[in-house]
Amino acid sequence: MTLGVLVVDDDFRVADLHARFVAALPGFAVLATARTATATLDLARRLKPDLVLLDNYLPDRPGVSVAAELPCDVMIVTADGSSATVRAAFAAGAVNFIVKPFSADLISARLQAYARYRQVLLAGGTDLGQDDVDRAVAVLHQGDHPPTPKGQSPVTAKLIAEQLRQAAEPVTSAGIADRLGISRATAQRYLAALAEEGRATMTLRYGSTGRPEHRYRWVFR
Repeated sequence: MTLGVLVVDDDFRVADLHARFVAALPGFAVLATARTATATLDLARRLKPDLVLLDNYLPDRPGVSVAAELPCDVMIVTADGSSATVRAAFAAGAVNFIVKPFSADLISARLQAYARYRQVLLAGGTDLGQDDVDRAVAVLHQGDHPPTPKGQSPVTAKLIAEQLRQAAEPVTSAGIADRLGISRATAQRYLAALAEEGRATMTLRYGSTGRPEHRYRWVFR
């Protein structure tokens, strides 16, 4: 699924830069750029983006006053980091808030977390339970934190995620440990982190000994 993005900034050079950041990410497409609140509302109604990256300093209206009128999700992207603006943005329904200037890595992490959030909601069906909602919220803000938890190796984390992604059936920490030649405790730690982040689901199966066995399945395909 490709997510359409409308990029809004009063400076066309900044809008073009942000659009390049978005276009470089797999799964995202830039539908258009805009420089005013009026153009933003018009383009959003016509193009129906999934997400608007919305500057607050627009020449005709503040971006946060536009957010609640948009028929899609919004991330505020602005140099205005005042507490009043942050509160107004979230009160208007913004899913995240990014303070300029920022790096390509930061916007990449926020957008990829947003894409996973959308997938978690879709996987939950039309009638979500509390666990589904909590998982989606956790995934949405996963990009707000370092991608690899402290004390974990990015290489090991990637290998384990790949094994989980490629598995046709739910897997156990013992199975992952055997395939990668690592300890079961290490595999369990990384798998539990993936489940906590909402990137995997965990279920229990009771074996012949009566002891529960944790089984993990990758959420995103």
